[in-house]
Parts: sequence; structure tokens; C-alpha cells
Amino acid sequence: MPKNDTLLKSIGDFDTATLYEAAGQQGAMVPEMRPLSRGMRVVGPAFTVACPPGDNLMLHAAVAAAARGDVLVVQCHDFAFGVWGEVLLTAAQARGIAGLILDGAVRDVPALERSGFPIFCRAVSMRAATKVRRGIVRMPVTCGGQLVRPGDVVAADETGVVVLPAAGLPEVLEKARARQEREAKLMADVRGGKTTLELLALTPLLDDVKEK
Repeated sequence: MPKNDTLLKSIGDFDTATLYEAAGQQGAMVPEMRPLSRGMRVVGPAFTVACPPGDNLMLHAAVAAAARGDVLVVQCHDFAFGVWGEVLLTAAQARGIAGLILDGAVRDVPALERSGFPIFCRAVSMRAATKVRRGIVRMPVTCGGQLVRPGDVVAADETGVVVLPAAGLPEVLEKARARQEREAKLMADVRGGKTTLELLALTPLLDDVKEK
């Protein structure tokens, strides 16, 4: 997918929960995929990587090959070894890579946190990875329980990580805007004294429970 900076910027205006709902409640990675530090957020096209267990050779290859603004999305098959640390971080920042979504473990945590570079991962491990086994790049991978294809857009924040297929981005954006407008009106009505039971038409459901 050719990069569309305007479209990506617009997607970045929304939190991941809104994007997930706008995408038809599809694309959410498992809740264990967490930001390394509070406040981390990233949106960008996926540069996909798959590493053999305990080896990060393909991460070195990916950092060298990825374009500025790409987000590395990595399938690791393993959480016991820290496949990403300060050296790869420094290389990624130098090349303008936007962030890392890693279904695995990182190490050198203090340096990673100080950098502010957006990292979402499953675990932390001090154990070093090898650099001898080949994997793949720019092919579909499974990360955080979701299929991710090269060029899909990934969005991540403190609520989670969502995968958005490239072809559906304009529709997702339109639905996200509409949802944001509806929620703004809902919040205004709540502040005005109306109950969520009334606004969301939930009272009949409670009446039905009482009758049973």
C-alpha cells in the first residue's frame, strides 16, 4: 500500500477502541500486548517480520529494510529471550521507524523507556537472542492473535493494538468520525442529567430481568 500521510494522520486522531468499533469490532490483538511505558502511541503501515524462537537476525534485517514511518510488526514464537534491545532501538530511531509491535520479549528496558520510542510487547527478558536463524519479512504474520499483512495499518495506544486492513481505511475513518460525534452527543446528554439507561435504551432489558 502506498503511504498516504493524510489518511494515516486522520487515523491517528482516534483512540484504538474507537477504531476497533469502527472496523466492525475486528482486528484487536490480545490484551497481553501492552505498551512498555505509559503514554506510548503509534500509527503506521506494518512492516511484517517473523523470527524463529530466541533469534533476532530478521529484526536486524527488518530495521535495515523498513522505510521511514513504518511500524515493525513481529511474530516471535517465544517470550523467553529479549529479541529487541538498545542497539536495535538506536538503529530503528536512526532510520525513522515509527514503532514496534512485538509478540515477544524485549530487554534493556531503562534505555527503551528513556527513548520514548513506541514499543508494544508481551514480556521482558534479560536473556540474549541469537543471530543465526533466518525467518521472513514482508509476508503475512500472526502477531497478538491477529493476521497482519504487509501494508496493513496498525494503531496502538494504552488501550491496546488494532490491525486495520489497508483497503478498508477510508470506510473505517468515516465510521470512526460518526462514532465520535455520537459519543460526544451522548456525553453531553449525560452531563445534562439524562441516564445511560435512558440514552442507550437499556431500561426494557432490566424490566425483562425483573419479570423473570
